[in-house]
Amino acid sequence: MSIKVFETKEVQDLLNAAVNRDGEGGNPRLKQIVHRLLSDLFKTIDDLDVTPDEVWAGVNYLNKLGRDGEAGLLAPGIGLERFLDIRMDAADKAAGIEGGTPRTIEGPLYVVGAPVTNGVAKLDKDPDADAGPLVIRGAVRNSNGEPVAGATVECWHANSKGFYSHFDPTGAQSDFNLRGAVKTDANGRYEFHTLMPVGYGCPPHGATLQLLHTLGRHGNRPAHVHFFVTAEGCRKLTTQFNIEGDPLIWDDFAYATREELIASVSEKTGGAALGLKADAYKEIEFDIVLTPLVQGKDNQVVQRLRASVAA
Repeated sequence: MSIKVFETKEVQDLLNAAVNRDGEGGNPRLKQIVHRLLSDLFKTIDDLDVTPDEVWAGVNYLNKLGRDGEAGLLAPGIGLERFLDIRMDAADKAAGIEGGTPRTIEGPLYVVGAPVTNGVAKLDKDPDADAGPLVIRGAVRNSNGEPVAGATVECWHANSKGFYSHFDPTGAQSDFNLRGAVKTDANGRYEFHTLMPVGYGCPPHGATLQLLHTLGRHGNRPAHVHFFVTAEGCRKLTTQFNIEGDPLIWDDFAYATREELIASVSEKTGGAALGLKADAYKEIEFDIVLTPLVQGKDNQVVQRLRASVAA
């Protein structure tokens, strides 16, 4: 259909009325954002001749997305979380902020309240016959190369089935299995004793995978480990590393891979003395560099709804 109505007074008046643009009350910032979003949607319908059937298919999809609770999973899948990181990278560059461990997406599977220990933490509460022992260790430094004592390094990852505790559909994992945090020692060192993770796939019957398949895409991630790192006088770091050798490193549906965040794995022995499940184990060294506050403020803290469980 070649009819175009977006620019008509009737449609523009409709957009203004829908957000109460000229009326009193309401949140001015929200009015501005919703007006722009609705305008872009209406113009898309006009330009691409989107049919009523297609519009209502989209509405039905949003209903399913909400029922499945997967909006936080779809956000990285359509590149939204990566886009936010690109903007923050650009803001850092414009502000002259250099160095530091690269940021990458948080994802939807963090849980507030993981137990905190000093220096070393054992994360594997549950046995997992299909996962070998892994030690993750490193040092936290500031942008001057000085060790940061007392930094909090928080870590979370999946088990050998690709499931995270608190989100495991099998119900097999204990609370905070493969989740924990440590305070760095006087030399800025931290260490996690855990099990080797694998990547995960989107729920097979969920709304996220439905859309990805319709776009001709998959919904899988490579093996990876998430981190939050915080310290006084430094900006919070949200990052993760992917584990070398995984075939999906450069085909991550969540677009989280960064060249500097591909971790190499070393083969070690002596795990028995460390209390690991086997004497032979794998080790990943992951050093972290934090950047300073900006005018005394941490502009990297993102306010979002997160799962929370008392440890």
